[in-house]
Amino acid sequence: MLRVMTWNIRTGGRDAGGADRRDRIVSVVTAQRPDVLALQELRGMDATLGGLADRLGMAAYLARSCFGQPVAVLVRPPLRVLRAGRVRRPFHHAAARVQVATGAGPLTVLSTHLYPYSGGRRRMEADWLAAALRRAGGVLALLAGDLNTLEPAVDHTARLAGLATPYRRRHLRRDGRTVDTRAVARLLDAGLVDLWPRSDGDEPGGRTVPTRHGGAEFAGMRLDYLLATPALADRVRAVRVVRDGDADSASDHYPVLAEVDLTAG
Repeated sequence: MLRVMTWNIRTGGRDAGGADRRDRIVSVVTAQRPDVLALQELRGMDATLGGLADRLGMAAYLARSCFGQPVAVLVRPPLRVLRAGRVRRPFHHAAARVQVATGAGPLTVLSTHLYPYSGGRRRMEADWLAAALRRAGGVLALLAGDLNTLEPAVDHTARLAGLATPYRRRHLRRDGRTVDTRAVARLLDAGLVDLWPRSDGDEPGGRTVPTRHGGAEFAGMRLDYLLATPALADRVRAVRVVRDGDADSASDHYPVLAEVDLTAG
């Protein structure tokens, strides 16, 4: 069984003028032992991610950002990496792409972090990701990351009402009333499958923010997703949000973990 996890670790695991949270991050990842780990918000880790990966017993593949923060995919042996790189589009943050060998064929994993401030820009970045997955041509593919987008077909009125105006605007279209869910909707329309409905329902809606670490810009939301091609989704056996213990304070996001019926190839 292959374990895949996505996690926004907030500013490289360090707070400006505050705590270093990297030991807690290592504790959470070590406890969950994912085979593939998609990380976002790796500020200041261009040169140090390898050290973190060594502590986890994994190999790291970083995608640098010109405007925001790097992202990465980490892979645990004995998984064999076939190719790695980044999606070459001007993302605000970045998108890392890694393909690993499995017994059912190559598995492509993208780690990404969509633009936080504009739904229109997020929609554009989602289109780039959908195109990248089409070009990959594989039947087994996973898009993992902080999509900064609320789930389509859900009433978010009450959820957004409690947010301060600048934060609420991030999730609204230009009319100031309509909730902007277009980025995730575009990815679903492209044929990807949201894996959260395969969860055991530990929390209605799969809330991933905020944690006890904080997050004034959040209001009990699901912003972190695992989206899979149908062939991969059929192999998913469990999905959950990792809560409690060090996960409550290691970041302002909780990790999302999926168990997939695949073996290393």
